[in-house]
Amino acid sequence: MVHYTIHPKGQGKQKQYPPTASFSYVLILDKNGRVFYIFIMLRLSTKGQYGVRAMFEIARGYPENPVTIKEIYERQDVSVAYLEQILNKLRKAGIVRSVKGPGGGYLLAKEPGHITIAEILKELEGPVAITSCLDPEEGCSRVEGCVTHLLWRSLGAKIEAFLETITLKDLLEKEPVLKGVDHDDSLYRFDVA
Repeated sequence: MVHYTIHPKGQGKQKQYPPTASFSYVLILDKNGRVFYIFIMLRLSTKGQYGVRAMFEIARGYPENPVTIKEIYERQDVSVAYLEQILNKLRKAGIVRSVKGPGGGYLLAKEPGHITIAEILKELEGPVAITSCLDPEEGCSRVEGCVTHLLWRSLGAKIEAFLETITLKDLLEKEPVLKGVDHDDSLYRFDVA
């Protein structure tokens, strides 16, 4: 993913910004180079998306039915090699545990209601850093005098807080909706406060 600064009516040069882990944005600048408008889209990497999908499948087997990588692959269409990388990272973090031998596979290390989507994504993606100035590895020399830094930090905190409210148990409870068992529209969404 690449980020561009777009100048109105072809004024100025296009500038390329490094990609962020989770967001893409477009800055539209006025003829003096000041930010005129900003569009932001949340976009998780495949590692985050596949990690949550794999954890959902493992949660379906909780508490005593280990789920194999092959089963996750068949249900979620995620490559086995990629699943191995993702699950190894989650195992090292203590979110899942592996069971060896016949009938083995992966189990949740704790109840589905105690594993948040934020916990999974933090392990796989790192902290929510919607701009490079919030990324501890990149930082920004303008942070002290930048009013938008506070805006991005606040937005990131709201996203993280929302993801802390959704657990694997919540996803399991939404599963009947996906199978057409219940058509109550309120079950199709997660509300953001």
